[in-house]
Amino acid sequence: MLTRRGFLNSSAVLGGTAALATAGMGAFGRLAGAQVAPDAPDRYYVFCYFNGGWDILLGLDPRDPQRFNNSNFRSTLIQPGYDQLQSGDGMVRRAADGTLFGPHIGGLLSHFDAGAMSVVRGMSMDTLTHEVGRRRFLTGKPPAGLQARGSNGSVWLASHLGEGEPIPNLSLQVESYNKDQPNYASALRVNSVADLLRALRPQEPLLPRGAARQVSEHLRDAANCPGSRRSAFWQAAEQSRLKAVDMVGSSLDALFDFDARTDEMAALRQHFGFARADVSPEVQAAFAAQAIMGGVSRCVSIEVASGLDTHFDEWERDQGPRQERGFNAISRLIERLQSAEYHHTGTSWFDHTTIIGFSEFSRTALLNDRGGRDHSLTGACLIGGGGVRGGQIIGRSSDVGMTPEKVDLATGAPSPDGEILRPEHILRTLLEEVGLGDAPDLRVGPVPALMRA
Repeated sequence: MLTRRGFLNSSAVLGGTAALATAGMGAFGRLAGAQVAPDAPDRYYVFCYFNGGWDILLGLDPRDPQRFNNSNFRSTLIQPGYDQLQSGDGMVRRAADGTLFGPHIGGLLSHFDAGAMSVVRGMSMDTLTHEVGRRRFLTGKPPAGLQARGSNGSVWLASHLGEGEPIPNLSLQVESYNKDQPNYASALRVNSVADLLRALRPQEPLLPRGAARQVSEHLRDAANCPGSRRSAFWQAAEQSRLKAVDMVGSSLDALFDFDARTDEMAALRQHFGFARADVSPEVQAAFAAQAIMGGVSRCVSIEVASGLDTHFDEWERDQGPRQERGFNAISRLIERLQSAEYHHTGTSWFDHTTIIGFSEFSRTALLNDRGGRDHSLTGACLIGGGGVRGGQIIGRSSDVGMTPEKVDLATGAPSPDGEILRPEHILRTLLEEVGLGDAPDLRVGPVPALMRA
């Protein structure tokens, strides 16, 4: 079996994966990239959701326990609680430039040091409701009640970058909304890798080849009759049918057959750290890597952590390890994308793929009387990869109660004349970078400090 180092360095394995991807493209290979918007950078996206409301004190936005502790939390309104953790060593981590991270930041610290990742702190989520916070980050718009008001950022990006990929937008266990974009930009939503395999493989019972051809010709003729041509619904259905036929006939399932007994899949399993295909963070990260690098999707959404709604003393044992497992899955995804050259350009897949890690909000800065943390309006996110200026902290939460502070969008530094950062600032920045400007209208400007000039 190949080692993890061997997997990252072996041109044979990378070549095998590339060959597998090429074989899997079929009819779509001729379309790939053909409809990308003019002047748009060649970008791919992975949205990594931490479900339940992460504790940013344990990861992205910590406090030095020498300055913030039980002796002064009544004045600072911040209680790190690192000494109460039942997992890890409870020690904050320090980046090469002195930046502090929480005890459970995991493998992401090395990517911050290497300039591959940046962190946005002091975001205002403006809600304490899971559905509202999640949907606001996904769409960049405050929901109406609990109902999403706009399309996902991934939908806008997939729409703008074209339908060249077989499944331009793919989502594993993450909500997706398409309110106003073409049908092809809607996410194909699955709950597991097995679900995707069922969608990509011909299902029994199969019609005889001749009968299948007759049915297909009948549906084609029906879609081409004058009445059907006047029906937007019928035309959308026919486009979806043709895409599904090509997709099932293109052997894309081989890219996601994680249990296959091949050297390529053995190396993939070892690199991401899983033994079988399930819905673990490790499998979801591998799923995203295969979809992006296999030429299947432009945008992939995955859920890399769950069970983070720790209101009780389960916070002490569960919150940190579950977060860290998600961070480590993202770290392995970054390494996988960095390990492979992008289409003979001398750049890597990571140079063309933007990764966004987010949650619906954070936990409170103070522990409650049950030994856990409740919902906080303050949030954070991580972002790295294609177009991102890595190795920096954008924004800040205050040293009293961790409330969001205003930020100069051009520099990323706190400024009394700046703006409070919100999820829509992040999506607006991604949309701006590919040329979408203020479509959709998210009522905020981009954050130039996040992106390379």
